[in-house]
Amino acid sequence: MIVVILQPSYIPWRGYFDLIRRADLFIFYDDVQYDKHGWRNRNQIKSPQGKQWLTIPVHSAGVTHGIEIRDVKIDWSKPWQKNHLKALTISYNKAPYFKKYLPLLEKFYSRRDESIADFAIETTKELARELGIRDTRFMRASELEGINGQKTDRLIQILTKVGTTHYISGPSARDYIEQEKFEAASISLEYIVYDYPEYPQLYPPFDSNVTIMDLLFMTGEDALKYMMKDEERK
Repeated sequence: MIVVILQPSYIPWRGYFDLIRRADLFIFYDDVQYDKHGWRNRNQIKSPQGKQWLTIPVHSAGVTHGIEIRDVKIDWSKPWQKNHLKALTISYNKAPYFKKYLPLLEKFYSRRDESIADFAIETTKELARELGIRDTRFMRASELEGINGQKTDRLIQILTKVGTTHYISGPSARDYIEQEKFEAASISLEYIVYDYPEYPQLYPPFDSNVTIMDLLFMTGEDALKYMMKDEERK
């Protein structure tokens, strides 16, 4: 069984969804420390003025003191969902498939989740289905009992618990993953290579590091093909 473990993120980029489509089981790593300046509650879109951040406001209490991602609460005192929908509309209303996905956006921004993890996880799962990713199963790391290790040891505990034989990781994890521990646990380790074809974008130059919504707005039902290698697309 192939497993991927990633922290929940707000409307992630296509590399995140490529990892989802490759996995038999995708585990949202929701019980690790919240990274204040990471991708848990923010992402970027392309706008006529350049890249623009969309950030979901969160309550700051405890965020700097080792709070877990699952415990970070959305700050609903600010009209962020209205502002995000407006920003996406202004930037993408001329995109070929904007109208197709507008109802999905409206559905997302009508949610009232208490935690950033709930919002990010549920919208990510729905986007995966929209992309045509149907076979991957999802779960949260916090659903597993008896996980108490750190770093690589923690990953091995999770992977052993769910019975995986193969783990796929993002390339940046090479800096801290202890490969010998995977070998000792008889779990094969693969690092994904983010090497994707370009697709049409409204505002040149091309930039791949933006939310998946950019790809969906521009390519519609063909979006999944832009995560595949040449041999997969044939």
